[in-house]
Amino acid sequence: MHPPPAPPDGPSSHRADGPGGPRFAVAEIAALRVDRSRLIQLRWFSVAAMVAMAVIAFPLLAPGHPAQPLLGVALALAAVNLALQGGLARWLDGRGGAFVQLVLDLVAWGAFLYFGGGVTNPAISLLLPVVAVGASILPSRQAWALAAVAVGVYALLWEFHHPVRLADAASAMFWHLAGMWASFALAAVTVVWFIVRLNAAIARGEAALAQAQAARARDAYVVGLGNLAAGAAHRLGTPLGTLRIVADEMARRTDLPAEVEDDVALMREQIDHCRDLLNSLTQETGQQRAEGGGQAAAAAWLRECVARWQRLRPAAALRLDVSPELALHGIVADASLGEGLQNLIDNAANANAAAGHAAQAVEVRAWLADATLHVEVADRGPGLSAERVAAARHAPLGSHSSGMGVGLMLAHAAVEHHGGQLSFHSRPGGGTIARLVLPLRSSAE
Repeated sequence: MHPPPAPPDGPSSHRADGPGGPRFAVAEIAALRVDRSRLIQLRWFSVAAMVAMAVIAFPLLAPGHPAQPLLGVALALAAVNLALQGGLARWLDGRGGAFVQLVLDLVAWGAFLYFGGGVTNPAISLLLPVVAVGASILPSRQAWALAAVAVGVYALLWEFHHPVRLADAASAMFWHLAGMWASFALAAVTVVWFIVRLNAAIARGEAALAQAQAARARDAYVVGLGNLAAGAAHRLGTPLGTLRIVADEMARRTDLPAEVEDDVALMREQIDHCRDLLNSLTQETGQQRAEGGGQAAAAAWLRECVARWQRLRPAAALRLDVSPELALHGIVADASLGEGLQNLIDNAANANAAAGHAAQAVEVRAWLADATLHVEVADRGPGLSAERVAAARHAPLGSHSSGMGVGLMLAHAAVEHHGGQLSFHSRPGGGTIARLVLPLRSSAE
């Protein structure tokens, strides 16, 4: 039996529609663009700039200009921001809400500049960061609408504003140019700060999307492999039945040496195990993870998994150490999780044999930590490189003398399906430690 071909890596081949699929991840990336916390932070920049101009710039350069209206606009915008930060106006979430918030920012700046000199105030350039942020997070139609609002505000301030008369008229041009420089610097810093943070958030979202696509591709491969396994199980029934008949006939012979009789008995036992596995395959295929009852004691589940593996490989040495407190906790697991653990144990035994330590026992240790089950499977093999471990999470490692190379991938899929984690670490003195971390339930639940 050959495994199905691994799915391609390109994103175009993955069209997940269900929860956790790429469409969900794309929605998460879109949400990053309109995160209200970033708009609130940007608005605090506006409030700080308004307050600084009202209490520092105007009293210094135009002492006779009233500062109360300027502070009133800044305080009103701060009150709106506090309300948004406190969780009010949830309808302002999403892209539509972001558009309304940015329009509000433009109106607030328009009101501030109306009382502060209109277009003659160098702070007029601070309308641009609001437009730039809108262009980066809003759909094209809303972005153009926001730009139109900004142009309209600018045009109105050209005609309608309270003029500012500087105390030193001779230095008016100097202070105007200095104000333009300060406004340009503040606008540049604000735009770069926002866009850099936005790009970082989008990069994290795209990484999560790529991981979701890889996980879904792996799951599709596992489903295809399961379909092939079900067909192979049906076809293997006939040759196994033939082997059992031959083994029974050999067992009835009385002229066999004693060592051959032992081999025949072992052969019959292994054939029975294979037949039991094939008979249970149709019952276990598609078995869903129980959410309510049906969980088993963690210690008993571990011992049963190890015992089933030991029956399949009676010649392999294994040492099991289970912490006593695990008897008081249950684990919710389907057949795939047990198969995943047995795959790890099988790989460890193969690694020992590959390194010339076939007599070395595979060490399985389990304990309780932070209400989670920790299981370590340790070997004295040649070890796995970080590249092979990373590749095995989403695709088979390739066929080899002892299997098809899908054991690690299936183990990863089973552990992650049950909300756990699987990692690999180098073992001091040589070898590899496979570590599983799985959620547990107390016996009282």
